[in-house]
Amino acid sequence: MKQIIHTADAPAPIGPYSQAIRMGNTVYTSGQIAIDPKTSQLVSGSIAEETHQVMRNMEAVLKAAGLGFNQVLKSTIFITDMDDFGAINEVYGSYFDADTAPARETVQVARLPKNVRVEISMIAAD
Repeated sequence: MKQIIHTADAPAPIGPYSQAIRMGNTVYTSGQIAIDPKTSQLVSGSIAEETHQVMRNMEAVLKAAGLGFNQVLKSTIFITDMDDFGAINEVYGSYFDADTAPARETVQVARLPKNVRVEISMIAAD
């Protein structure tokens, strides 16, 4: 049975979607962007600061599902400028153990919601 995952510790959805869905032992997250859930404002600054906020939001969603980064199977990273890849990768990598990091793809896109520079979604399982 499909279970909706929601937490106030991550930004509320800005459209008709859930923060995450659990089906069996697998959790599918929606993409997270750099919105501070306490203020509902975008985090502006460096791409590293934006990426850290995205990862904190993702951590909150995973925690609400009873999971952590060590249980992530796959990540998708959407970025608006491939020149930001190195900085995003450095921040993203700091949240995972390199020996057990999930599968991943990084895709450059023309535009993201609210004109952010990075959005990340994940699939995890317990």
